[in-house]
Amino acid sequence: MSFASLNLAAPLLNALEAAGYEKPTPIQASAIPAVLAGRDVMACAQTGTGKTAAFLLPTLQRLETRRAPAGRGPRALVLTPTRELATQVRDAASVYAKGLPHLRFGTIVGGVPYPPQEKLLMRPLDILVATPGRFLDHMERGRVDFSRLEVVILDEADRMLDMGFLTDVERIMAATPATRQTVMFSATFEGRIATLAGRLLKDPERIRIAATEAQNAKIAQHVHYVSDVAQKKAMLMALLNEDAMGQAIVFTGTKHGADRLATAIGQNGHTAAALHGDMRQGARNRTLAQFRAGTVRVLVATDVAARGIDVAAISHVFNYDLPRSAEDYVHRIGRTGRAGQSGSAVSFALRAEHGALKRIERFTGQPIPVRVLAGFPVTEASAQGAKGAAPAGRGRPQRSGDRNRAGRPEGAPGGGRGFARRSQERDGRAPAGRARLESIGG
Repeated sequence: MSFASLNLAAPLLNALEAAGYEKPTPIQASAIPAVLAGRDVMACAQTGTGKTAAFLLPTLQRLETRRAPAGRGPRALVLTPTRELATQVRDAASVYAKGLPHLRFGTIVGGVPYPPQEKLLMRPLDILVATPGRFLDHMERGRVDFSRLEVVILDEADRMLDMGFLTDVERIMAATPATRQTVMFSATFEGRIATLAGRLLKDPERIRIAATEAQNAKIAQHVHYVSDVAQKKAMLMALLNEDAMGQAIVFTGTKHGADRLATAIGQNGHTAAALHGDMRQGARNRTLAQFRAGTVRVLVATDVAARGIDVAAISHVFNYDLPRSAEDYVHRIGRTGRAGQSGSAVSFALRAEHGALKRIERFTGQPIPVRVLAGFPVTEASAQGAKGAAPAGRGRPQRSGDRNRAGRPEGAPGGGRGFARRSQERDGRAPAGRARLESIGG
């Protein structure tokens, strides 16, 4: 199958060819025709499967082929859980719309001043990408005009719910026109996502890409069982010294843990930096820019901060602390093996985390091989882990869940309606784009 067979317009096909796209992924082949047909769509797909193109390409074609109504405000609204993902979606729209220079895009995210965003919302826009918290703030102040809105896209809807944005999303959607087309992408259809979809979508076409199909075959996965935190840290340092190591992301469960580990990695001779939700706008942007430029070799990040990072040179992802959910595991390892490259995903597990690994394996439908690293003794924990039994080494498992200053997991609701939202969205100005991109918050 080719992109041309999906009935995409010539300017979009030319942009895809220039960007090196050869053929549609399974989620693109299934979702693009449904969105082009105007159907509400509920799509289940993991990160790294090409879902951004799956909703942007047909949306761009719709906006190009239909006469734009007079007035201000967006014609299409994309809601994303984090600033980084909002930036990634905005930048992807710029790439795909290279042959459609009259289309205008914008971003509305937290962590930046309100006045420039207020000016942006007074203009006619074709696609607006926003995080729910800041967008709702503008909406409640009467600054959002939905009179031209045709399409709403909920990207990583499961993650938005996990971060406490359910009420915000529902309030935003309640204010949009009933005639809108709604497209929802999520890593799962179950639980609250199914309930939300039932309230927001009209007779949706359901598209499910199996986890095993979504998993990039070029990502080699394995796990090292460790007896305690000290052994885990020493093993990570040894792996970072290997010749095959390019750039790497190391995922931790806490913000303070990310800071401490980045410092330790730097003392071990590598250029390293932390990335998490407590960092200020400028520091976070500089860190991401340095990582993309290759001047930072190892990025130590939390789950909330790492959404939307797309760097082809990432050869390894390390789960220093195991994620809170199997879905987060898939998102994490999807940071490597991108753009046709191969990658490695290495996890560390303490004795009490054997069950968490099994849940990940059930979710992905793939076993994670156990390896023993040369130079490290085979402890009782690693020996039993290799046999598939719960490891029995010493040491207490790290607490998962990124903690904010109030002691709650990063992204968890609490402390009033705006507390968690502003904690999550306080930073993250998008990189400057072309002149036609209304880069507010970007």
